[in-house]
Amino acid sequence: MPTPSRPRAAVLVAVAVLLSLPAAACGDGAGDTDLSAQQLSWKDCPAPSPAQGGGNAPSPLPDGDPWQCATLKAPLDWDKPKGDTIGIALIRAKASGDKSRRIGSLVFNFGGPGGSGVKTLPAFGDDYAALRTRYDLVSFDPRGVGRSDPVLCEDDQQLDAYFQQDMTPDDATERAEFVDHTKNFNEACEKNSEKVLPHVRTTDAARDMDLMRQVLGDDKLHYFGISYGTELGGVYAHLFPRNVGRAVFDAVVDPTQTPEQGSLGQAKGFQRALDNYAEDCTSKTEDCPVGDTPQDVKDRIARLLEDLDSKPLPGVFPRELTQSAATGGIAQALYSKDFWQYLTEGLEQAYDGDGRILLLLSDSLNGRSENGEYSNIASAGVSISCADYKPRYDTGYVQEKMPEFQATSALFGDYLAWGLISCTDWPVPGAADHPDVSAPGSAPILVVGNTGDPATPYEGARKMVGALGPGVGVELTYQGQGHGAYESRNKCVQGAVNGYLLDGKVPATGTVCS
Repeated sequence: MPTPSRPRAAVLVAVAVLLSLPAAACGDGAGDTDLSAQQLSWKDCPAPSPAQGGGNAPSPLPDGDPWQCATLKAPLDWDKPKGDTIGIALIRAKASGDKSRRIGSLVFNFGGPGGSGVKTLPAFGDDYAALRTRYDLVSFDPRGVGRSDPVLCEDDQQLDAYFQQDMTPDDATERAEFVDHTKNFNEACEKNSEKVLPHVRTTDAARDMDLMRQVLGDDKLHYFGISYGTELGGVYAHLFPRNVGRAVFDAVVDPTQTPEQGSLGQAKGFQRALDNYAEDCTSKTEDCPVGDTPQDVKDRIARLLEDLDSKPLPGVFPRELTQSAATGGIAQALYSKDFWQYLTEGLEQAYDGDGRILLLLSDSLNGRSENGEYSNIASAGVSISCADYKPRYDTGYVQEKMPEFQATSALFGDYLAWGLISCTDWPVPGAADHPDVSAPGSAPILVVGNTGDPATPYEGARKMVGALGPGVGVELTYQGQGHGAYESRNKCVQGAVNGYLLDGKVPATGTVCS
């Protein structure tokens, strides 16, 4: 299923790839050591690990400064702060401007849950050059992610089989197979990562961020959260409202929703994005190669997916483009308007009997690199979500709710509804129906919603503002397409965000950028 809040930056990294520090791990007890007094050992960054997504070591910044990496030691169990520790992988680019004007560190979380900030920040560091004039740019792999004691479930071969399965079962036999695949995946997570699974909740990551703030030497946490990073930022603001500095939430998760409500919201968001894609393709002066009208575009996609259910297309040998892989590839392409051209090319190719492009798009959604290695974004994403959210759904409940999902999106409804059973047999109980982000006493938080966002629908921004409480959330609307707003490079959005982070200028609530 589409990851609930894949960050646009991480998606761009994955698609671009497709078309040494040891792993930080649980360690000995902290004893009487005050972890807030630890000194970080910053060194040149190694190449990303397979769990981070692989690839090359980050290139120096345009001014020649290197990216530096370090490991923060944090309690494995925050209820036992002097017990075992876990290593949190960090990355930074030191501020480029006059030292006398340096504000502090600006901590990024790019979303997921399960995305590696250590890999993502260098890939898009140039986009934050203006912010670097007054901040050290900092990101991290949250616990259970990348190099921070990664949750490991199935191996690469098993994951290939997992993502090739039919994720929209049509009858009792297919439903039983789907449930078995999910159960096997969850059992593998428990077998391979039993020690860390109870300690990857968003509340744990928020406490790690406050320790990070102290170790970095900042009185306040200055923060830029994208996608799931907005949920993490909201939880931080709830736990530590007086420690919030200048904070921006972009591509905002609705903190009031259960997983069922969130999946329904995503079905609506992805359907809206597909409608916008179809309208855009058929409204241009040249002919749209995948349909004559918006409805024709969507009808042809529906027929393709129906055919793939019984007859997959050749993909990337020996793997095939299945119905579920094609749905995932289409969803991936809708994360950014920049990818709509690849969706068009992938559909054209599929209509000619070749599933390669759509399968590669699906691979990037699932964290698979060209060499067949998977990052741990899928394993970490399930682990964090299942530890955070209390509801557990079974096949009977999903079948009961299926008409509502199908009415919301004929294309994505089944796909997202069946994803609800991911946590059914999870070994760790969920914490709550939804996160608490109420933050009385916090500094203003700029909350940016995009009207065309498929993964974190626009309505979530207003819900976040309400949940943060009076005088905290400041809503800004971007009338655009894709997941997130700042990375669209819209001058109005970037001007408002930069104005707040750099100069403390809070835009008027209700500001609209187009």
